[in-house]
Amino acid sequence: MPQKRIPLQPGYTYHIWTHANGDENLFRNEENYNYFLERYLHHVHPAVETFAYCLMPNHLHLMVRVRSLEQLKTLPGFGTLEGLEMAKAVSQKFSNLFNGYTQAYNKMYNRKGGLFIDSFNRKLIDSDEYFVQLIAYIHRNPIHHGFTKNLNDWPFSSWYAYVLDKVTNVSKDEAMHWFGSIENFKATHQKLNFEKSIALFET
Repeated sequence: MPQKRIPLQPGYTYHIWTHANGDENLFRNEENYNYFLERYLHHVHPAVETFAYCLMPNHLHLMVRVRSLEQLKTLPGFGTLEGLEMAKAVSQKFSNLFNGYTQAYNKMYNRKGGLFIDSFNRKLIDSDEYFVQLIAYIHRNPIHHGFTKNLNDWPFSSWYAYVLDKVTNVSKDEAMHWFGSIENFKATHQKLNFEKSIALFET
C-alpha cells in the first residue's frame, strides 16, 4: 500500500500523487489545468521545490523537495514550529490547495462534495537513481494511461520546462545536473520500464 502518512520533512524529496473520487475528473478543460497550477504556486510553491509534475484528467503526480527548515521558518505561521508540527504544516499546504481547488471547481460546475480522494499519497525518494527515474516516470504517465502517444503532445506537465529554454518555477537546473545532458534526459524517458517503476514509486 502507498505510504500515505509519512511526514513531509524539511530537506527531503517526495513523490506525491492523488486521484479524483470515483469516476469523476479533476480537470475538464485547459482553464481547470491552468487554475490548478496557479493555485499550486500560491499554496505549495513557497514550501517546496518542484522537480516534476504531471496533471491528467483524473489524477496527478508531483515530485517535490520540502524547503529547508530555515526557509520554512520564514513562511507565515511556520516560525515557531518544530518536528512533526512543521511536517503537518507542510502537508496542510497541499490540503489547502486541493480543498481550495475543489471549492472553485464545485462553484464552476454546480456540484457538491469532495473532488479528491481523502488523503493524498506520498513516498520518500531517497536515492539519486530514484530521483532521475521518478522524473521520467511522472512525465510518461499520460502515455501509460492512454491520454497521448507522444510526450510533446501533453502540455500539462513539466516536460516542456526541461526541453525548452524558458523561465520556469520547476527546479530543472539541479535535476539536469543528474541527467547530464538533454540527450540523456530524453533517452532516460525513452528507456524507462514503466511497469517496474509503478512498483518502485507507488508502493
